[in-house]
Amino acid sequence: MTPPLPTLSEPFTTYLERYADLVTTVGMNVQPGQVVAVRGEVIHRELLFQIAKRAYQKGAKLVQCDLIEPRLAYERVIESQEDHLDFVSSAQRARFDELVETQGATCRIVGEENPHLMSSLDPHRVNRAEVSARRALKRFYDDGISKNLVQWTICAGATPGWAYCIFPDMSPEEACLRLWEEIFRITRVDTPDYLVRWDAHNKALSRRERVLNEMQIATLHFTGPGTDLNVGLSPLARFVGGAKSSQRGSLYEANIPTEECFTTPDWRLTHGVVRVTRPVTVNGVLIRDIVLEFEKGTIVRTEASYGKATLDAYLDSDEGARRLGEVALVGIDSPIYQSGLLFEEILFDENAACHIAVGSAYHYCLEGGPAMTTEERDAVGCNDSVVHTDFMISDAAVSVEARTHGGESISLIRRGEWQGTAR
Repeated sequence: MTPPLPTLSEPFTTYLERYADLVTTVGMNVQPGQVVAVRGEVIHRELLFQIAKRAYQKGAKLVQCDLIEPRLAYERVIESQEDHLDFVSSAQRARFDELVETQGATCRIVGEENPHLMSSLDPHRVNRAEVSARRALKRFYDDGISKNLVQWTICAGATPGWAYCIFPDMSPEEACLRLWEEIFRITRVDTPDYLVRWDAHNKALSRRERVLNEMQIATLHFTGPGTDLNVGLSPLARFVGGAKSSQRGSLYEANIPTEECFTTPDWRLTHGVVRVTRPVTVNGVLIRDIVLEFEKGTIVRTEASYGKATLDAYLDSDEGARRLGEVALVGIDSPIYQSGLLFEEILFDENAACHIAVGSAYHYCLEGGPAMTTEERDAVGCNDSVVHTDFMISDAAVSVEARTHGGESISLIRRGEWQGTAR
């Protein structure tokens, strides 16, 4: 039974303004003189405006706002000639390159107006267009994101279409308000002291990051129904939790919300089978009941009750798409898990559960990683790819055991709950 429609204690605009302030202050942490880019669907324009307004108040040199109309992407996949799907405008490359060159800040608003718009299309054509765009922006992802040159964040805006997927027994309008209430609660802007609460939350994640790094973990072993997966870590791997520091020395929060401590694995040391515990949206298709099997670091078998063709097309994007680029630890104390909701949006669902990500790795999760050459990163199993997608792999039935480089075994998570000093 869906919880009743909430009664907000203050005007909706108050919560939205706090949320926009959180995204700008804690998420991007916009600095005077920075170039800022904000992207979202047309339906997000009020949130986008509020974020841009606050960025200017914080001294941004220029705020570039991109309003995305997903129906245009739909029509392109249907109508374009096959080879035209590879084309990416040089103007788009230039705008993202500028963020890297100026060490700017950027925000992406997720939450689709029509979550199932692309689900009926040829998965290979959809993936071709998506991969081409990602490949064209490789400098932004490799240097801006992976090397921390850009202060970036992802946040969400509720839409009636997305909300109705979560609360199907409500009208789309009621569901949208109900989803906004959850977003405001989970991101801690439901009280006036939201910045104080975020500071305390960041300190708690930083403490857990420190505890995990002091353990010098060599292997993470995930076990549970349908899961027996080992993920190996390089001695250079470093967990990151909470705010990160950009190369210009500004702290920023890459995800609003965030509940994870994550690191870069040695992709070559991954083996076993894992059951994905929540559906995953890939190229506009919600893929259900995923099973992944790894041998010698590579996915060799996939299962899914729905969307397998889309999943397989995505994993064929390039050689690195079948390898791990991230592993993250999350306990069931997460407010997202505690909500009991399946959000069908990776930003929220990944912060409800431990997860792995196929594709590109974060260089800053390796000691000295941003300064490494490609050859040096390859030598420690740091994966490279034009894609990156998270797969949630835990719930209240999954446990995580760590083995240190010194040979000690440590229980990190038992049946979803943090254990020992990592609690």
